[in-house]
Amino acid sequence: MHFVAMRSLAAPFLALVALIAAPAQAQRHVTVIVAEWVEAEGAGRFVAGRGPALPEGEAFGPFRVIGDDRAALVDATDAASPRQFAAMLARHPGIATIEMVECPGTDDDTANLALGRMIRERGIATHVPAGGSVRSGAVELFLAGATRRIDDGAEFAVHSWRDSDGREAGDFDVDAAPNRAYIEYYREMGLADAQAFYAMTNSVPNEGARWLTAAEMREWIGSKAPSIAYLDLGAGFP
Repeated sequence: MHFVAMRSLAAPFLALVALIAAPAQAQRHVTVIVAEWVEAEGAGRFVAGRGPALPEGEAFGPFRVIGDDRAALVDATDAASPRQFAAMLARHPGIATIEMVECPGTDDDTANLALGRMIRERGIATHVPAGGSVRSGAVELFLAGATRRIDDGAEFAVHSWRDSDGREAGDFDVDAAPNRAYIEYYREMGLADAQAFYAMTNSVPNEGARWLTAAEMREWIGSKAPSIAYLDLGAGFP
């Protein structure tokens, strides 16, 4: 069983780390911390895909170095990915773009969000080429790009997380730690309406997936989010 280490600025508090194995189509789990103040960043999720041809290159975990200034992301991230990413940049400091080719998600959301912040801090761009597939937790990494580009023919997939008690995002208040962590991350990444984007990602239950075209995702990362009808996701959502 995989457990995710979490930190709190108001320790000691009780933390519960929950992992759930979902059907083959999707997997995601979330960390819930019971505290007056928490830092909660979820845990892990991915969506299976069709799998395009993968580029070859020097491997650093899920990354492949494919040029002096480019790396490709070709697999799910996990707890080791931030360290592997740092090792790649130490050896190839000129990397300026991550090509997101086959990105099913993450096995560790805490590490995944840390990796996203590393991408943004280094000013690295993200690019999804035609045929590229960015799903579930990998969407957070795409959003981390200092600049973000999507070619026609790229695809994206999102879905809700679920904890070991079967609860999903809408079962918690929007201000609860598991929800707040994602909304705050999206705000850091500059989304015009982070809460609406988060609501959209949770508009499909964990066992399913909502697929987005290149054009649809471009709307979300533009200056104005598209209008959507909010589903009944539980207390705290508009």
